[in-house]
Amino acid sequence: MSEAAALVEEIQRQLQPLEERIRQHAYLQALETRRLAPEKLRCFVGEQWYIIRSDLRSIALLVSRCESELSQRFFRDVLQGEAAALEALEQLAQAAGMPLAERQAYEPTPGAQAYSAYLAWLCLYASDAEVAAALAVNFAAWGANCGRMARALEQHYGFAPADLRFFTQFAAAPAEVSPQALAVIDAGLRRGVERQRVVRAARLLQGYELLFWDTLYTLSTA
Repeated sequence: MSEAAALVEEIQRQLQPLEERIRQHAYLQALETRRLAPEKLRCFVGEQWYIIRSDLRSIALLVSRCESELSQRFFRDVLQGEAAALEALEQLAQAAGMPLAERQAYEPTPGAQAYSAYLAWLCLYASDAEVAAALAVNFAAWGANCGRMARALEQHYGFAPADLRFFTQFAAAPAEVSPQALAVIDAGLRRGVERQRVVRAARLLQGYELLFWDTLYTLSTA
């Protein structure tokens, strides 16, 4: 096992309680029992409209900072995924009854936007290894939650599968940390990136992920 793989396993063990809180969140349970008013789905769309657009710029900035071709390739792939998500969000927004003018008028909330704010900080100041580890650990929980949201919205809110591409794209991604991410982390560790910095980046980003769901639940049940 590579040093990066061992470190990621260690991070995942440390963050397991936090991971479970994200995957078993009350927001998902409320959707699956149709306890959220349909119009409250606009909160998710409005927050994501700001998050995805911010993440696109953040990852693009990181690509420009990466010196190694290995890291550039990895983060270009992440960037393409974010671009596809923004495109898919348009169809979801229309299905949720939230046209562009309403998205532009939507006021984002601090708790929901903390994730993208910290990702922007990582992309500006942290190493590629820290960002790769944080995203790799985060993707599994985010993808799992997206899968549950897609099923709930189709079964209980009448959304068509075509309207749910935003979720199904994320849900289709492999839950395991990719070899490409591990390679970026390994290269960073060999350059002298401190293990604790990698752990910290993953812990904080995952914490902000939970804060997103907590905030969304509060907004949707108010």
